[in-house]
Amino acid sequence: MNLRLRPVLFALPLALALPGCISLGGEPPDSLLTLTPATRAPAGPGVAGGADRPVIAVMPFDTPAKLDVLRVPVVVSATELAYLQEAFWVEKPARLFRQLVGETIRARGAAMVVDGNDIATTPTVTVQGTLTEMGYDAASGSAVVRFDAVRISKDGAVITRRFEASEAGVTPDARSVGAGLNAAANKIAAEVAEWVAAG
Repeated sequence: MNLRLRPVLFALPLALALPGCISLGGEPPDSLLTLTPATRAPAGPGVAGGADRPVIAVMPFDTPAKLDVLRVPVVVSATELAYLQEAFWVEKPARLFRQLVGETIRARGAAMVVDGNDIATTPTVTVQGTLTEMGYDAASGSAVVRFDAVRISKDGAVITRRFEASEAGVTPDARSVGAGLNAAANKIAAEVAEWVAAG
């Protein structure tokens, strides 16, 4: 067994004592969580790439093992992790967040955005990175999202930046945490869109 995983595994019984938290079992959820863009591109023809219109490719995001699941992690302490009871994503968080970032950039209308795995044109800018946090912090009662972004220009220049947002006053239930994570994720997506445009 990987020793680094042991604190997480040992934390599971402790997490059962937290209101609203559980790690295993349970009935199927009544609903699934997703991320909804605060702004969307209007219906109709999209933006075409060209000399005055950059092409931005949003690549698949990496994520640690704790987020490579359909559950919402709860940080109990620096060495303890659980999952929120009855909170299930409709898709894995990294994919949902990638779609959110792509749509937020697209809604600005200043660039052609491609976020598929197969890119038919050479992008002006490539956005990639690692979604390192998208969960609930039990100590502060906050929904927290953290994203380490990488922007690669056509000429090969690489710039990195960490984005983080949180929503306080969130109760440990699926509806509240889902809303908090959606708000925090939208804040970061907007900041990423501004950062990409500035480059």
